[in-house]
Amino acid sequence: MKSLPFRKPLESVIRIAPVLSRTSLGHLGTLVLCTATILLAVACGPESSGYDLVLRGGRVMDPESGLNATRDIGVTNGKIIAISERALTGAQILDASGMVVAPGFIDLHAHGQDDENYRLYAMDGVTTALELEVGTEDVEAFYDQRAGTARVNYGASVSHIRSRMQVFGETGTSLLPEGAGGYGVATPAHLGEMRARLRRGLTQGALGVGMGLQYTPGATRAEVLDMFRVAAEFEAPVYVHVRAFGPNDPGSITSFMEVIAAAAITGAPLHIVHLNSMSLEATPATLQMIEEARAQGLDVTTEAYPYSAGMTEIQSALLDQYVNAPDSLYGKLQWVATGERLTRRSFQTFRRQGGMVILHLNTPEMEALAIESPLTMIASDGLLTDGLGHPRTAGTFARVLAHYVRDRRTLSLMDAIRKMSLMPAQRLEHRAPIFRDKGRIRVGADADLVVFDPSTVSDRSTYQDPAAPAKGFHHVLVAGVPVIRDGTLQDGIFPGKPARAPVSP
Repeated sequence: MKSLPFRKPLESVIRIAPVLSRTSLGHLGTLVLCTATILLAVACGPESSGYDLVLRGGRVMDPESGLNATRDIGVTNGKIIAISERALTGAQILDASGMVVAPGFIDLHAHGQDDENYRLYAMDGVTTALELEVGTEDVEAFYDQRAGTARVNYGASVSHIRSRMQVFGETGTSLLPEGAGGYGVATPAHLGEMRARLRRGLTQGALGVGMGLQYTPGATRAEVLDMFRVAAEFEAPVYVHVRAFGPNDPGSITSFMEVIAAAAITGAPLHIVHLNSMSLEATPATLQMIEEARAQGLDVTTEAYPYSAGMTEIQSALLDQYVNAPDSLYGKLQWVATGERLTRRSFQTFRRQGGMVILHLNTPEMEALAIESPLTMIASDGLLTDGLGHPRTAGTFARVLAHYVRDRRTLSLMDAIRKMSLMPAQRLEHRAPIFRDKGRIRVGADADLVVFDPSTVSDRSTYQDPAAPAKGFHHVLVAGVPVIRDGTLQDGIFPGKPARAPVSP
């Protein structure tokens, strides 16, 4: 999946041609020279007012080319047109001096797909937020509902979980199944309808297949293989929450083996979501499994979020194991609505009621091992509703920069940026070629850019105040439009575009 660090000069000129309608021939000639110069990671740029927007004097860090130097960036029509050692001018000038300019962060695991969540994602440096684990049962409707109303780019997988709920007649309001959609064993007719639903979503441009096996315990290994085979028909990744977590057997090791085997048998690309919360004490072993699978040529990737607690719906199948748990385990569960730790009695009450619960199951040591591994991308698993939820929604990317880069110094700044931008783009770009122009800073790439102060960037959200926005992000551009300007969220600005695979007949 490694991308070439630079494009050929002629190819770069061709790629930016559609955005040069306002450019004179003389300006075009200068751009041709600039494009050739970029191959040496030293760009020139015309000193003109031909750009819609200029980011001035920032430390530009591009994980694909390795560029790490002070540059001006010229943006027109949502694309990067120039990366220059010289000062550029344009209709808008945003000062980036003393700050880092990076590709906008791509969040592969963002359940919150509404304006409440998009606001917080943008303030955390996210320019593309994708619902890939659970996904959607109606791909067309997902994209249609957000057109023209999103602050950041948006996209989704087609959901095995939600499709299964529909096939089994479970139509409740919960995100996850509570009845037959989770526990029912599929007949051949059920399987045929599920396959048809997944194929329909993939032809409509879904970014992959979303699967949550711990939430659908009725899904047999044969059903899992069936769904992987559909994904393989489209060369689409399967984004999967594995069947069980933790060190016991069956646990994360057995569950990782199940989906890695399915990928090997069918040829479908595999992405295992939130390795940290699925592995717990088994994190060293599951990381080794992924490394070895990749060494054998399998297309297997993974992600993690920088918190030692997870969150899910208390009424889901994931919490079945707590029904008869020892009293001591209930104290690891925190009710989102009130912040209280649970007891056996309150667990039973809230499970009947339904709602979100935080699971304090992991350790900082295992969290760090997952985040610092070169195998993992960063993804938030974010979701807030009316300001309530998990702090990862508002703070994931800032926390990586503050805690792991600045404080612990266990990740370099470039490696952290790579995990948050280029690696997710590379996971997606085969299925959705539009991602070849995201996660990078180069001429012709999308102007999804984030400008932050590495000395002050930090997360402020907590389990008590999960909606506190991150700080230190001075400018965030989506398609060349500032959604964060001088640290302030811009009202009434909705430049987010659909992040979608090609639609097929």
